[in-house]
Amino acid sequence: MPTHLLDVPLDVLRRDRTSIKWRRYPADVLPLWIAEMDARPCPAVVDAVTAAMTRGDTGYAGDEGYAAALAELAEAEWAWTTDPGAMVRVTDVLTGVAHLLGLLTDPLGPVIVSPPVYNAFYDVISSIGRRVVEAPLTADGRLDLDLLDTTFGEVTAQGGRAAYLLSNPHNPTGTVHSAAELEGLAAVAERHGVRVLSDEIHAPLVFAPHRFTPYLTVPGSERGITVTSASKAWNLAGLKAALVVPGEDARADVARLHPFVTFGASHFGVIAQTAAYRHGREWVHELVGELDANRALLGELVREHLTGAHLLVPDSTYLAWLDLRPLGLGDRPAATLLERGRVAVSEGTMFGAAGAGHVRINFATSPDVLREAVARIAGCIG
Repeated sequence: MPTHLLDVPLDVLRRDRTSIKWRRYPADVLPLWIAEMDARPCPAVVDAVTAAMTRGDTGYAGDEGYAAALAELAEAEWAWTTDPGAMVRVTDVLTGVAHLLGLLTDPLGPVIVSPPVYNAFYDVISSIGRRVVEAPLTADGRLDLDLLDTTFGEVTAQGGRAAYLLSNPHNPTGTVHSAAELEGLAAVAERHGVRVLSDEIHAPLVFAPHRFTPYLTVPGSERGITVTSASKAWNLAGLKAALVVPGEDARADVARLHPFVTFGASHFGVIAQTAAYRHGREWVHELVGELDANRALLGELVREHLTGAHLLVPDSTYLAWLDLRPLGLGDRPAATLLERGRVAVSEGTMFGAAGAGHVRINFATSPDVLREAVARIAGCIG
């Protein structure tokens, strides 16, 4: 039988994986919470990191062609022409975002987000002494351009600096923002002088027929900045590295980042991600096919066993947004599912006030684990 990337047996995962996903909860808990996949590793990455370790190449990160590898991938996958010479290496996406927000906004200044949105955005914003301003997605998970226009106008009315933190594709809903939506966002942002930072870490994980649009490819995005990494798509969170990609009119801003900021990336992280971008494209394409099958399976399981619940079927990522409010599990259902069902999912309220009664489920696991998890959730009802 052919080997699938997501068919690692549960007992092997429990025995061999020592990351926080597998060690935070007791062994009887199915961990479908943090954004980490139960996938077999990409061979190109294994070979590159093993070779570096074998030759004793264990120092500080240098120039291993990381930026050039991202540029090659971007051109091949999304027809996005970028300049590797303008990119800046940073420790990880959130560290890059934090330092950029420090440059582009003022102390206690506004940073706008569109909840439900990646919970760490809130932590990053508060960690640097800025304030969160929410402009929620629409009920069907789209950017609300009219609301963003109003919100941007309100926060800049007194002349202060503001930024918008974009999740592209969107976590936790899996929304793939269209080119038209992103162009509308760029126009609204420019009208009010708001700087857009786009977190594009999930970009390679988009399901057909949807297509990923890099923010910096739409008209009017020249002052925008993208921060991205191979860590999510190739399951490399433990090998830290990321790249900051400035728009044409944002190069001077990115150049203001203190050199110390660029020294935090792991040498192994840079080696691993360079190999992923250059030699791991077939692997990630195969992974997307398996994730797509799991996405369909999850939809079937929810319809069959969780009558009344609403799954916002994701267009991308391996994260699904599930509305459990009709099932009577309260505003914080994840706590109940953990206690009664021994399933760990992410509490919806982590992603903003709009998340009450919701959970985020990580479906990057085997179909057998998904079936067991939904059965356990169903057992918590009533």
